[in-house]
Amino acid sequence: MTRPAIRAAIAPVATLLPTGRDNGPVTEQTTSFYDEVGGAETFRTLVSRFYQLVRDDEILRPLYPDDDLDGAEERLRMFLEQYWGGPRTYSDQRGHPRLRMRHAPFKVGPFERDAWLRCMHTAVGEIDAQTLDEAHRQVLLNYLEMAAHSMVNSPF
Repeated sequence: MTRPAIRAAIAPVATLLPTGRDNGPVTEQTTSFYDEVGGAETFRTLVSRFYQLVRDDEILRPLYPDDDLDGAEERLRMFLEQYWGGPRTYSDQRGHPRLRMRHAPFKVGPFERDAWLRCMHTAVGEIDAQTLDEAHRQVLLNYLEMAAHSMVNSPF
């Protein structure tokens, strides 16, 4: 997905995008995306389900060391919580996200990207509509699509 396509896709819901992430704490008067979708519980549910799917995925499972799958789950949860306006635990513990750098040691080609997106779409799709309404769901999926495409570092 190209940047113009991403911008066009998120334009209708741009007001739902996270704020305050890099410009200091979100004020009491601002409600973050994180808060609007149920906070920690929603992200815990999303990431837990995603990693259940990863454990059974023949493309993704080999990318994760056996002794660090739980750690990967925790890091993704903390990252997503922070990105969407929740606690800054990820940066406090790990510094700047530097997503491309952190994924550089792993071969991420179109097959890996598509497998990751398949698992993530399934996990997002299983969150009930009361927790994640259609507008928030689309914003989240648009971001995940963009992020997955930006992690590709191999043509195959």
